[in-house]
Amino acid sequence: MPHTRQHPMRQLSAPEAAFIYSDSAHANANVSLLHIYDQTTAPTGVVRFKQILTHVESRLSRLPVLRQKILRVPLDLDNPYWVEDEDFDIEYHVRHIALPKPGDWRQFCIQAARIHARPLDLQRALWEMYVIEGLDSFLDLPVGSFAVLLKVHQSAFDVAHGSAITTLLHDFSPNPPPAPPPAPWFPQSSPGKLALMWRSGFRAASFPLRMMQPVSQGLSLMALTVKTFTDEFLQRSRDFPSTRFNTVVSSRRVFDTRRFALTDVARVRQLVRGATVHDVALAVCAGGLRCYLKLQGELPEDSLDAAAPTTLHNQDQHDTATGFSWTKITLQTHLSDPLQRLRTICASKDASTLPVHGSDWGPLANCRISTLLGPPKPLYLQGARLTYLSAIMPIADGMGLVFSVTSYNDMLVISFTGCYEQLPDPEVLAQCLRDSFQDYLALTQCKKPRRKPSA
Repeated sequence: MPHTRQHPMRQLSAPEAAFIYSDSAHANANVSLLHIYDQTTAPTGVVRFKQILTHVESRLSRLPVLRQKILRVPLDLDNPYWVEDEDFDIEYHVRHIALPKPGDWRQFCIQAARIHARPLDLQRALWEMYVIEGLDSFLDLPVGSFAVLLKVHQSAFDVAHGSAITTLLHDFSPNPPPAPPPAPWFPQSSPGKLALMWRSGFRAASFPLRMMQPVSQGLSLMALTVKTFTDEFLQRSRDFPSTRFNTVVSSRRVFDTRRFALTDVARVRQLVRGATVHDVALAVCAGGLRCYLKLQGELPEDSLDAAAPTTLHNQDQHDTATGFSWTKITLQTHLSDPLQRLRTICASKDASTLPVHGSDWGPLANCRISTLLGPPKPLYLQGARLTYLSAIMPIADGMGLVFSVTSYNDMLVISFTGCYEQLPDPEVLAQCLRDSFQDYLALTQCKKPRRKPSA
């Protein structure tokens, strides 16, 4: 008797479904991972697009969600399901483009932000990959370097485990053993509307509540509009000072990044006993944000706050995601002394954890800071060495600035994603981040060595 494969249909959890429902015309839940490669390490010195296409296709079975799409229940009476995409086409998802000359860093950031801002097709698997050439005007990059932008919807991608998808596509050696041929894949048909309604009937106990879900979403959105109006025009006080980043965002995005050697970060950590890499990253973001707003004449007297997302898991149900919490961090932007700012951030280890529910549409802080930890070893794609890793994150109304802190190999990368109308000069904020880090690095050169105890 032939073996029948279990139906791969899986229902989205409430947090995953929330990302689908939150998509709008001007803000979507896309996460884009940016990779840059030196192909001189490849066995032949050149990596062809066809090689990358074949390589990605050979590893799709390791992450089934890459060949699945969203199937929504009629009238959204229940959470959607992941089902296999019967029309899956690898050449639709993996694309090949090149920057126009001169192909400098500014053009690259603009192109990456544009790709990130475009919504994904909800009728297909929720990811796209762009192989980008024409980077020869980049400083400190070997000629022939190329980039890969991988855009995935956040409903399919847990940011807290972002390194998993990067590791999936890479090897730890430029000469890995030949991969076995991919296993045959035969997608199973999706259930019809009646079958979906039948499945939803098993959750009849919560049926009235689920019927009200679209209504509650609309009421929550209306509440956000009213709240934004009263905050902006009636000057109602908030838990944190208002900035240009705490208004409604547009559909246009900006992105930039700065890289720092982990050896230099380690020197900065020595300025304050017990400081971690994360503390240093927070202090650098705080200094950069303070510098930028001061240049605009918009620096509040009170400190700005940041929100760091954390995924909650249910250990009793196969470690499934059950929701999100937010750690609220005071960035100490009211302090002009960078060393005092770092000390205060390090001393504030008892940051408050704020529970977040689906109806909490209002902004929680001035900005968001997400951490994506990459592997400490070099990674290779078809022999090309990965030299840079960062992320472009989703923004939303009320929180139009997100910092992404990424570590990989010997580098720490601090990137930011913003709304073009709120941040029309991203290169200025990027320079402010660089200056903030240089302020700390200068302090390490001024620090006096500790006096040895007398014998």
